[in-house]
Amino acid sequence: MLPYASRQLQEISSMTKTILSQKADHLPTPPHAPQHPTLVTHHDIAVTDEYAWLRDSGYPKVETPEILDYLKAENTYYEAAMAPVADLTDTIFKELKGRVAEEDESVPSRDGDWLYQWRYAAGTQYRRWYRKSAKDDAADWHLILDEPALAEGHEYFRLGGLSISPDGRLLAYSTDTDGSERFTLKIRDLETGNVLPDHIEQTIGSPVWSADNARLLYRIVNDNWRPYRVMAHHLGDDPAQDLLIYEEKDGGFFVHLDKTQSRKWIVISSGSHETGEVHILPADAIETPLRLIARREAGHEYDVDHAGDRFFIRSNKNAPNFRILSAPENDPSPENWREILPKSDRDYYQAVTAFTSFLVVKQRRDGLDQIRILSHDGTRDHFITFPESTYRAELGGNAEPNPTQLRISYDSMITPATVFDYDLASDALITRKVQEIPAGYDKADYATERLMAPSRDGQHIPLSIVYKKGFKDTAPGPVHLYGYGAYGMGMPPSFSTTRLSLLDRGFAFAIAHIRGGDELGRPWYEGGKKFARHNTFNDFIDAADYLVEKGYAKPGGISASGGSAGGKLMGAIANQRPDLWRAIIAHVPFVDVLHTMLDDSLPLTPIEWPEWGNPKADAEVFRYIASYSPYENVRAQDYPPMMVTCGLNDPRVTYWEPAKWVARLRARKTDDNLILFKTNMDAGHGGKSGRFDALYEVAEEYSFILMAFGMVK
Repeated sequence: MLPYASRQLQEISSMTKTILSQKADHLPTPPHAPQHPTLVTHHDIAVTDEYAWLRDSGYPKVETPEILDYLKAENTYYEAAMAPVADLTDTIFKELKGRVAEEDESVPSRDGDWLYQWRYAAGTQYRRWYRKSAKDDAADWHLILDEPALAEGHEYFRLGGLSISPDGRLLAYSTDTDGSERFTLKIRDLETGNVLPDHIEQTIGSPVWSADNARLLYRIVNDNWRPYRVMAHHLGDDPAQDLLIYEEKDGGFFVHLDKTQSRKWIVISSGSHETGEVHILPADAIETPLRLIARREAGHEYDVDHAGDRFFIRSNKNAPNFRILSAPENDPSPENWREILPKSDRDYYQAVTAFTSFLVVKQRRDGLDQIRILSHDGTRDHFITFPESTYRAELGGNAEPNPTQLRISYDSMITPATVFDYDLASDALITRKVQEIPAGYDKADYATERLMAPSRDGQHIPLSIVYKKGFKDTAPGPVHLYGYGAYGMGMPPSFSTTRLSLLDRGFAFAIAHIRGGDELGRPWYEGGKKFARHNTFNDFIDAADYLVEKGYAKPGGISASGGSAGGKLMGAIANQRPDLWRAIIAHVPFVDVLHTMLDDSLPLTPIEWPEWGNPKADAEVFRYIASYSPYENVRAQDYPPMMVTCGLNDPRVTYWEPAKWVARLRARKTDDNLILFKTNMDAGHGGKSGRFDALYEVAEEYSFILMAFGMVK
């Protein structure tokens, strides 16, 4: 019998009803945000915002006492509400931590004369990075970067990127200590261990070295957190004198920086969510003029890699699911592009990596991950065979231009993270590492299915579901449903050790692969963006109804969660079908879509217009966004219990969006169900940064879900 199985169909216990009521005896009065109505008019439509004052005028600094006091009051209320389940949270946290290898290390990867590896030591929240000679098996490993030391004294820490110079002597790395994603770039001499005096602020991402080891190319962000410039720093010079390599003038484009697999070319790409443009620069001559691959054209996305004397291009020009082409190195302009893989309704090409003698194409075929190998001479076109029928497979770290083996990352809903090396000569998958779960795990105890839920407009929505064996014998049971549905970011059927704490308590966990993601190719993404956005919400609701119809859950017996754009999804489904949900968890939720898309001074607004539309310029877009924006559609009705989180320093979803949403929910909803709102005062979009601190936040979320289902002892 599953734990709690005898109780999982009961109504919420009286204890849980009390805990989940905002009028519970142990709780103070919920925080009240005063209303200071602000009226704005666009396209002759007036919009009132009672809580606009929660945006600090000095953002990204938040120093207004009234705002900070309100956020702190919400945090105090959160702590009071979670106090009755503190023991449960601690129990779950111990479970989660018990599934994490205290001492862990990566499979060594080769780059030239060196092998590289990261390690976790027992009790540490962050990694240490090592290397050793690849030519001597007996050589010792040497510490090259100590994240725990860098994180000491900081509530938040994140390593933004690291890059080794071509001669192996210098390590460039960047760090963020407040969650704002504005990184400080530093350089360490690996021979002496000294950090050079070259410190560069306001950077983002991994830097790229010139071929002569003398210059470092990096991106900087402007005041609105938009990566817009590529600079070149000469070691020892004042960063104020750094050479401007590229500047993007269009506020709707972000700049990206990379180096081709051949290491011969530096790639500077600039793009929005639907249009791209690529410039290239010889790594051994960075002061030469940039070369343009193809001029930007609305709706055309492409990316570039290089091997031998040719460039290899992935392009969606006249090919919604992209196609693969090549072009000569001496003139890679579009008129010289030659097709290698044509457009396809079945094959969705996601990435191309060019090695010296072959290409690797990461794609999906019929919605399933595939890794495809094509020789440059046309003699081979081969798919790697994986051991399960549904899974996630990605090309791992492969630094060398011409490897004999490919590093691959693999997992599934029931298979822990696995590192394979694929031997190109024998076509064999060699297992290098399987994720260790110290507390124990037997995949034979669990089962997974892929379902297809009919949508209201005739589509079929893939559902990946996992549960402990025996769940279906006692179903309907508690179900947790997760979704995202935006930016063409598909949610893979991947493994999670944290999820086991729900599965072992009798839950099924499902992922709804809704439109807005790209699980079924680019048209699946297009079917959930701009004026098709309602499909995303409808798909999630229809998937939940299907789980009820098929007997996995009972009506009102599904909890749901999502973060960022997935948090917007949570807001929309709470407004549209509050009866479906036992509880909703919305992490850093993008819930004030209308006001954010109207404000082009915010970091992401111009680049987001291709995804959501520009309501400032188009009245039809304004009306459409207003029809679903969660904040605009809060109404006088009952809502399920809800947990909402945000980060004070988040540059992606600003803290005031969920703060305003929660304030309006408190003012308008007609029930006594609990709404909890927690602001990480020292973090950003990803929540707490340490591996164990992050697990505690998961434990709190699971305690909230179990409260909602009446599964609290």
